[in-house]
Amino acid sequence: MCKETLLEIGILILLFCVSGYTMLAKRLSSSIVTAPMVFIAVGVTLHYLGLLKVDDSEEILHLIAEIALIVLLFLDASQINLKHLLKQNAWPLRMLLIGLPLCIAIGTLVGLLFFPDWPWAMVALVAAVMSPTDAALGEAVISNKAVPENERQCLTVESGLNDGLALPIILFFASVLAMTSSPENDTLRWLAFGASQVAIGVAVGLIMGWSSGRFFILAEARKMTSNIYEGIGVLALTGTSYLMAAILGGNGFISAFIAGLAFGNMVKGHCRFIYQFTESEGQILVWSAFTIIGLGLLPEAIEHISWPVAAYILVSLLIVRPLAIYISLLGTKTTLYTRLFLGWFGPRGLATALFALIVAKDILNDYGHSLLVVAINAVWISTLLHGITAAPAANWYGRYKRRLKADTE
Repeated sequence: MCKETLLEIGILILLFCVSGYTMLAKRLSSSIVTAPMVFIAVGVTLHYLGLLKVDDSEEILHLIAEIALIVLLFLDASQINLKHLLKQNAWPLRMLLIGLPLCIAIGTLVGLLFFPDWPWAMVALVAAVMSPTDAALGEAVISNKAVPENERQCLTVESGLNDGLALPIILFFASVLAMTSSPENDTLRWLAFGASQVAIGVAVGLIMGWSSGRFFILAEARKMTSNIYEGIGVLALTGTSYLMAAILGGNGFISAFIAGLAFGNMVKGHCRFIYQFTESEGQILVWSAFTIIGLGLLPEAIEHISWPVAAYILVSLLIVRPLAIYISLLGTKTTLYTRLFLGWFGPRGLATALFALIVAKDILNDYGHSLLVVAINAVWISTLLHGITAAPAANWYGRYKRRLKADTE
């Protein structure tokens, strides 16, 4: 059978899988099967059947996942009401400002035990790449009304914000590692690179988000636009904030994240598109990225997995993150089970894969492959473990909270 025919068959199977999943999505949302699990499995299956060959898998994933992450970073950030967050809910703030640094610190200490031959900056970089969480992998928890709204909102806010907060730390450790492994050992150049990436990204994001929000409010007040065109404008804004920062020497992802925060808090719920897109059209971006991970990156990552890598991933998922979140919530009105529940549901997904790709491609040399092996294997292991436990654990936790409420009344 010719190559073109195999390609057409592979695409046909993929489209059938997408159509089939959409028909069963509501039923599957309450089961142990999640969308990322399905589409990673579809990608791996198509790879081993030889129906779809992705010669430049990293480049294709980089493009698709980059677009997905830019859009989702902006839209997730734009839905965060900063004033409400600061006044009403201390849990996600503690998880972000205490839990995230603790997760990186504990992950680094654990990593030094499993990878004694790696430089400390490489181990810290791996821990930082493993720290962002992905709401898409915990959708069965976040969308389950049995779980109290406070816990669901807490996980949503954390996953929406920790990508942007982790990225400067990832860039810093990547710059330190590149600096120490560079033959020239140009310390000032790498430190200046890391600082400019963050500073310019933040500045561009603030300017783009604030100014675009002002123009949006003005256009809406004078009835110069409509809901149809507002969405197109928001998507364009995500791209312009990213590209402008990149052109000026900053980090586009940080810019998109900050622009989303500024824009969302400027328009304050007036733009319905930012709430609708991630629940509908945005899903195709996520599904595509997970399919490419399974199709192009996962087979090689599995081939190179070792016992230290597998053990580190499991310890990171089962101990490091839960412990960090548990400590961060000490002193709050949370029970033991609430801390464990919030600590467990920190799945690693799209951000972990893409951040590893970014620094492996643009900054690292010899250590880039090792970073990808850890990150990609962490994604599929987390997809499996968190996917299987999401619906049962959410239902159990909902029953637990109802019993607790009944006992106190």
